Amino acid sequence: MLRAPSARVLDADDEVPVRELLATDPVAACMLAGRIEAHGTSAATLGAPLWGLHSGRRLDAVCLAGANLIPFARPGVEQAAAAAFADRARRAGRRCSTIVGPSAAVLPLWDLLEPSWGPAREVRARQPLLAIEGPPAVPAEPRVRPVALGELETLLPAAIAMFTEEVGVSPVRVDGGAGYRARVTELVRAGHALAWIEGGEVLFKADVGAVSGAACQVQGVWVAPRLRGQGIGRSGTAAVVEYARAAIAPVVSLYVNDYNRAARATYERVGFQQVGTYASVLF
Repeated sequence: MLRAPSARVLDADDEVPVRELLATDPVAACMLAGRIEAHGTSAATLGAPLWGLHSGRRLDAVCLAGANLIPFARPGVEQAAAAAFADRARRAGRRCSTIVGPSAAVLPLWDLLEPSWGPAREVRARQPLLAIEGPPAVPAEPRVRPVALGELETLLPAAIAMFTEEVGVSPVRVDGGAGYRARVTELVRAGHALAWIEGGEVLFKADVGAVSGAACQVQGVWVAPRLRGQGIGRSGTAAVVEYARAAIAPVVSLYVNDYNRAARATYERVGFQQVGTYASVLF
């Protein structure tokens, strides 16, 4: 019987083939590509191991095994990649809070991991991946701007409310929220946290949470509950698109839950088009 291909931990010498693999779909691979561009491919600099699956000399799939488990594979290789990465993941034990990435890579991986890692708190199997390459199709809200570091305390309650609504648990339940506060601070320092703040209140916020040279990914879009249904999400997102295209990356993307019809309609009006499908497994 032939033995299934196994994954190995990649190192600094693998950076070129990893970049070439991720460049085959820059939007879908944005979360991984940004990390690789910033930190390379060794576990020491990435802060987590990057697993790779080869067929001959060609790198066919990778999976970052950090706080999130993020797989990416060439079309047609997803099942083999899932088997190889599931073997590694089972031996390492679950350390992630989420498995996220292209659905074709995430779902077969979860099928193999569920018997040992399950049950998941939630599986979001169909999350349209959207992108926009040109200017937004609707007017942008001019009061949306990068958040200043001195406004961190104003931003944090809105960021926590967004996370809790979206993920279903509060980010302060672990370590008193220190890790989440550090993440929000990092986004603010980078100029990647945007908001409309008026009278000491956050009316709209969004983050550019993943950035590569080819694309960026918007995350954490939120409108103050009392203002929902007034078009603020639409004009605010348009402002984020304008800023991101001018200052960060030429293509702006995001992914959204398929059941969130209001958000999907908003993004469609802004000019986003579906380019793929993500999936998320939440623990």
